Amino acid sequence: MISVQPKAHAARTEALSHLIRDADGTCLMYIDGQWCTASDGGTRAMIDPSTGLEIARVAEGTVQDTERAIAGARRAFDEGPWPQTPALERAKLLGKLADLIDANAVELSRLETLSCGKPLRETEYDMADAANCFRYYAGLATKPHGETFEVPAPSQTFVVREPIGVCGQIIPWNYPLLMAAWKLAPALAAGNVCVLKPSELTPLTALWLARLFEEAGFAPGVVSIVTGGGPTVGATLAESPLVDKIAFTGSVPTGQSVMRAAASNIKKISLELGGKSPNIVFADADFETAVDYALYGIYANAGQVCSAGARLVLDRGIYEKFLDRLVERTKKIVVGDGFDPETEMGPLVAERQRDRVESYIRAGVEEGATIATGGARPAGPLGERGFFIEPTIFTNTNPSMRIVREEIFGPVLVVQPFSDEAEALKIANDSPYGLAGAVFTSDAARAHRVIRKLRAGITWINTYHPTYNEAPWGGYKQSGIGRELGTHGFDEYTEVKQINVNLAVEPVGWFKE
Repeated sequence: MISVQPKAHAARTEALSHLIRDADGTCLMYIDGQWCTASDGGTRAMIDPSTGLEIARVAEGTVQDTERAIAGARRAFDEGPWPQTPALERAKLLGKLADLIDANAVELSRLETLSCGKPLRETEYDMADAANCFRYYAGLATKPHGETFEVPAPSQTFVVREPIGVCGQIIPWNYPLLMAAWKLAPALAAGNVCVLKPSELTPLTALWLARLFEEAGFAPGVVSIVTGGGPTVGATLAESPLVDKIAFTGSVPTGQSVMRAAASNIKKISLELGGKSPNIVFADADFETAVDYALYGIYANAGQVCSAGARLVLDRGIYEKFLDRLVERTKKIVVGDGFDPETEMGPLVAERQRDRVESYIRAGVEEGATIATGGARPAGPLGERGFFIEPTIFTNTNPSMRIVREEIFGPVLVVQPFSDEAEALKIANDSPYGLAGAVFTSDAARAHRVIRKLRAGITWINTYHPTYNEAPWGGYKQSGIGRELGTHGFDEYTEVKQINVNLAVEPVGWFKE
């Protein structure tokens, strides 16, 4: 493994100057059109994961702060103009926001790299994707969304879609700005108002996004961004009877808590809860392509991707050859500072995440798996100060191992051999998750046969990881409820109303005179 060291600390933090702060330097929240500190004055330290150094302090929202944001959103929806704003006007505002993201993309990408550690080449792509997400839903806002029906009566019967209302949205730390776009863009396009809770680890680009909402001209209360912890801000959103929908991306246990809390007023929910996705490689696959995507599938964003190809389901006919090549290339991955153009894989987002991944590596060894490469922190200052883990491969695994069954969310690949198509599918589907999966083969019939039998919501043939704003995102089984992106993502933020217009206006005559 090759490593590069972090750059000078002062040069890394220039992008922080774009955030709104108080006199003490605390980054402020955006609630109901106002920039504010926490009601109790609390703050949380933001840590650069490449260096382990504090880079900023952010207001730590309270229950009171969250309730104030919800109340502002409620007023904005019930009394404000936004739900009745013509779709074309909503589209113009979303398009203006997308243009502002593009205009600030260079500094936004630097701030995101500083915040979560991923290489600049990844955050630059994420900024473009976030802008395009807002742009996509700006276009979708003005498209037809209703239906008409031929019914056995003199009636004009049709369906319209209306906004749900106040939407509480809780996003993770692995794609901070992009996940905000995935949640906010369809909700706003449909005429909803939103209270967004970014991850307490990576709220900085979401706070800059709040500035852009203000600059674009969105009315107060249409979007509030409340920073703080899940048990405080997130739980308040999920429990509040004033919130009509909750959308959450994160772990299964937290998703279960959100689901229970949402039952308080039977609010709409969408949950995207991760996975343990299989990447199936048959012996007839294009060899170098399959190796390349096996690396990309697990080590992009240091494995901190819900759809990561964390299980390599590998044909025994090429097992040794493939594994040798995979290990060879894994050892060449350049690990280090996301600001260095040579870096190919950055750190984990936080010390607690690094510790969690290390606990899984220990568990894998204790359960009898073999580390083919990696499994430790990089030597020297990189591993001593930052939250880095070497890209790791486990062999000699079995289906009962925790490293095989549980989502690690780090750069750890487990290899599972198979002998035939039936066994490959059995291994691939042997998981409580069903988010994603891929198959690599030159046999087109086999590719389609296997993909159709794979119990997952997002699948690929001879590729891994491409996502599109136009296509739905979500999974089967414990990977969640509902879909994001595409027209499906828009529909998740609408209520369906049936309207019947009597075309023969006369007494029904059901009761005698």
